[in-house]
Parts: sequence; C-alpha cells; structure tokens
Amino acid sequence: MTALNELDTRTLVSGRPGPVAGRRKRRKRIAHTIVIVLLSAWSLFALAPIVWILMMSLKRPEDIVVYPPKFFFLPTIDNYITVLSGSEFMTPFVNSLIVTAGSLVLTLLIGLPAAYALARFQFKGRESIALGILSMRFAPELLIILPLYLLFQKTGLYDSYLGLILAYQLVTLPMLVWMLRSFIEDLPVELEEAVAVDGGNRWTAFRHVLFRLIAPGLGASLMLSFIWAWNSYTLPLVLAGKNTQVITTGIQQYISYQSIDWGPMAAATVVSIIPGILFAVFSLRWIVGGLTAGTVKG
Repeated sequence: MTALNELDTRTLVSGRPGPVAGRRKRRKRIAHTIVIVLLSAWSLFALAPIVWILMMSLKRPEDIVVYPPKFFFLPTIDNYITVLSGSEFMTPFVNSLIVTAGSLVLTLLIGLPAAYALARFQFKGRESIALGILSMRFAPELLIILPLYLLFQKTGLYDSYLGLILAYQLVTLPMLVWMLRSFIEDLPVELEEAVAVDGGNRWTAFRHVLFRLIAPGLGASLMLSFIWAWNSYTLPLVLAGKNTQVITTGIQQYISYQSIDWGPMAAATVVSIIPGILFAVFSLRWIVGGLTAGTVKG
C-alpha cells in the first residue's frame, strides 16, 4: 500500500496518470467498449427483421425471390400503392383503429377510477377486488377463447366492434389498474389534504394535482395497452369476422393457396407499424412532461 501511495503521490505531483490509475482507466475503457459492442449487436439483432421487411416492401417481385438476396436494388413504391389503394388492407386498418381506440377509452374510463379507489379508499374486500382484476390476466388466451366465442355467439357480440373492445379489456384493464394503483399509492396523501384545506374536494385534487403526477404511469400503461391491443392476434382471429377483421389477421389475405404476395404483404406490415410508433412518440412526450411537471415553480 505504501508503494501504491507513493505512485499516486508521484502522479499528483507530475500530473500524469500512474500505473494504478492507468490500469483502472484501461479496465474502464475495455468494459465500456464491451458494453457498446453488446448493445450494438443486440440492436442489430432486434432491428434486422424490421429492416428486412422495409427492404422487401421496396423491391420488385423478381428482386424479392432472387437468391442470393439483393441488398442493392432499384426501389419502387408499387407495393405501397397496391396496399393503400385496395380495401384488403384499408378496411382491416380502419377496424384496428376503431377497436384499439375504443379499448383504450373504455380502459381509461373504468381503470382510472378503479385504480384511484383501490389506492385511496379503505373498504372490505379491497385486495380481493384488486386480485380479481389481476386474475383476468392469469388465464392464457387459448384457454378462454372458446368460452368467449360461445358467449359472443349467443349474445350477438361476435363479429362486432363492441365484442372485440370488451374482449381486449381482459388484458388492458388489469395492466392499467395495477400500474396506476402503484403510482397513486406512492403519492403522499398530504397533497389532497392541502387541497382540501384550500376548499377543494377529491375531484379538484385529482384534476389539478394527482393527474399531472401520475401522467408518466398513465402514459406508460396506455402505451403498453395500445401495443398489445394493436398487435393482438388470437382474440380477433376467433372473435372477429368479415366485418371487423383487424390488421393482424387482415395481412394474411396476401397469402393464398397458390402464391404469396410478398411485396404487398411487406408494405402492409410496414404501414401497420406506423400507428404504434406515432403513439409511442406521443406517449413518451406525455411521460416526460409528467416527470418534469412540478419540478419548476411558477
């Protein structure tokens, strides 16, 4: 230790890094490089399918099936024109927008008051109700899909927007309730008491104080709910018919018995990704806005 201290003392005197400091710096640089390499490799692995689909959507049919695959080709937008000008894609796309938006609205209307009540009110059976809401997510979709199909057939909900919106609540509602409940429980009750001292009520405290503070959790839960509802496949595959076919099952129309339209199917896949990206960007801005709310007085 004496020798090391002498080396460090020389380092301070000379202003140059000593052997010990140099070894630490090299180890830190090597670890930093390894992390960057691993993250870059993971990014390439995760983005490779999206890049491949994007390239396929810009290829002509003869360039898609050629072997070995072409990475340099003359791009074309014919596949996008085919997709956006036909009802095979636009009808399921609009149906997905209707069902996903309806699911989020219903989830918000039911889940937000439920999360607040479970977090703030003390009543008998509170934990049982919370566990009951969460248990809706316990069962796998394949286990409940058949009873739901029979129930929807008898009640007239099969092949209807309302039926799909209600079915999606099995996943989106527990997710939002449990995430928001934890956010609200973490907020001090004194905030609402301060509003009550100024003459406000629970609604006033929730609207002016709590809502801004739980905005990050609300944005995150809505973003996850949107992603799940938009990409759901099993429930609409069984519960949706010709009138309410959504985008995940609608893309299968490009697969026929005799051939597969790879180009239009790839273009439809790329277009179907765009709403999720836009919603994620909007939600992230809302999440960041909620995180910074109240950090500056004014």
